[in-house]
Amino acid sequence: MIVVTASIVTYEHHLLDIEPVLRSLFASPVDVVYIIDHSPNPTFLLPELQEFAERVLNGEPALKVKVQNGFRMEYFPHENNGYGGGHNYAIRMAQKLGSQYHLVVNPDIWFGPEVMPQLISYMVLHPEVGQMMPKVLYPDGSIQRLAKLLPTPLDMFGRLCLPRFIVNHRNIRFELQKSGFTMTLNVPYLSGCFMFFRMEALEKINMFDEERFFMYAEDIDITRRMHEHYQTLYYPPTTIYHKFSRASRRSLWLFWVHTINIVKYFNKWGWIRDEQRTRWNREVIKDIARQL
Repeated sequence: MIVVTASIVTYEHHLLDIEPVLRSLFASPVDVVYIIDHSPNPTFLLPELQEFAERVLNGEPALKVKVQNGFRMEYFPHENNGYGGGHNYAIRMAQKLGSQYHLVVNPDIWFGPEVMPQLISYMVLHPEVGQMMPKVLYPDGSIQRLAKLLPTPLDMFGRLCLPRFIVNHRNIRFELQKSGFTMTLNVPYLSGCFMFFRMEALEKINMFDEERFFMYAEDIDITRRMHEHYQTLYYPPTTIYHKFSRASRRSLWLFWVHTINIVKYFNKWGWIRDEQRTRWNREVIKDIARQL
């Protein structure tokens, strides 16, 4: 029997913020949903979740059967040790449970009931794959360009600090826009908004680097470490939706956190010289050219 788990890290979220992703997970073949609450005063989400669970999980016949078969939602208030640290806390619990596949998902995601069965089936049939991300759309149906090459410093800091028209040519390449977002690609950088992992692969690479990255850049780091050993696929045959608030563009504090963690990323992997980056990026560009 396949065991699938999922985790959501929240910060001052209300039920209204996360209900779409919860309903998406409830309608999917997921056995346990872990909610890790990093709020400084985690007092309001738990009673909202309890009322929601009573009303929905015990009130809708199909979900009631699912609960009777072992499905559960677990809530944990937790010291804010960052995005990767929160998910690592959930992943360790999932390991003890015997989970074979784990979904790391943002609170502002939602998707149809067909998504997880498709991803699970693909993983089962392709043991060389360690991580997957579907096509990601904005609520209006437009594409989010969230599968990328490994960044150079100019790619990252240009996107953060320079007007788009100045870096537009680099962005076209960096964001793999020539793929049309219709190709299944083995990509070394997948967004952290939806990361479907093979648990065995997560164990091999030792999960998120929570010691170094508090928030931002942890998704680049974990994907490239996964990419060393497994395929990390952008998989457009299935689609999810992402509100994508770009909080670091609206908050000076989050902009600073973003910048510091990008600096830590390049300190770890190299600023100018990064042979893996050069080789893997070239392979992705060649793959796109072959499929055109």
